[in-house]
Amino acid sequence: MAGETLTASSYIQHHLQNLTFGNHPVHGWMFAHTPKEAAEMGFWAIHVDTLGWSIALGVLFLWLFKKAATKATHGVPGGLQNFVEIMVEFVDNSVKETFHGKNKVIAPLSLTIFCWIFLMNLMDLVPVDWLPRLFQIIVGDDHAYFKVVPTTDVNATLGMSLSVFALIIYYSIKVKGVSGFVGELTLQPFGKWMIPFNFLLEFVGLIAKPISLALRLFGNLYAGELIFILIALLPFGLQWALSVPWAIFHILVITLQAFIFMMLTIVYLSMAHEDH
Repeated sequence: MAGETLTASSYIQHHLQNLTFGNHPVHGWMFAHTPKEAAEMGFWAIHVDTLGWSIALGVLFLWLFKKAATKATHGVPGGLQNFVEIMVEFVDNSVKETFHGKNKVIAPLSLTIFCWIFLMNLMDLVPVDWLPRLFQIIVGDDHAYFKVVPTTDVNATLGMSLSVFALIIYYSIKVKGVSGFVGELTLQPFGKWMIPFNFLLEFVGLIAKPISLALRLFGNLYAGELIFILIALLPFGLQWALSVPWAIFHILVITLQAFIFMMLTIVYLSMAHEDH
């Protein structure tokens, strides 16, 4: 937002607002110019920056791993092949130690989740003004919104967690059958005489899985991004003095959050495959 004096609150609000496209009740289909307009577009508004970066980073992940696979050699591996082999072995070991069923989808799914979320989290290490300012210059609008960390958008994290939740339901019914799945929700832990209470407990536990997955990832990355924005408000010397140590520490955070999402997905899908 060049060319005007910003307060700290308006600067923070601007950096935390997504580039939103939707059907405004007054102006029709448009990009939102204010948070109020974005809110008025309702549920079906699209966060274009979140979708764009998510797709671009997903394509980057696929391209890197495909490149490593097509150029794989039995001799001394190159840097990319070495990295990909380490990642595949790490995820494969995690699945073998945690997942107790037989399903060829789990390992590729886990690898995709870990790498994709890690790449999205990694965007948090890009200085907060660089890409948004570049976007403003390209579109010729000094007030344009542009967030570059998809996992700081709860819509993205909730979308991923609901996808995992759909797999949990699918495999629960596939392995246990409809009656087995319903019985699991209604007959434990206190038996058939406490079906309403059993269902309440089990249903809350079931619904809590996608919500906790989404909010854990969103909360940690949103807080990290907010700290980077607050640091950007400080004088230049203090910015570098604080942002570098925080960025180094944040490398652990973004890796850990990707790992946690992956491991909980494996655990939940393992539970879905357990018939009892």
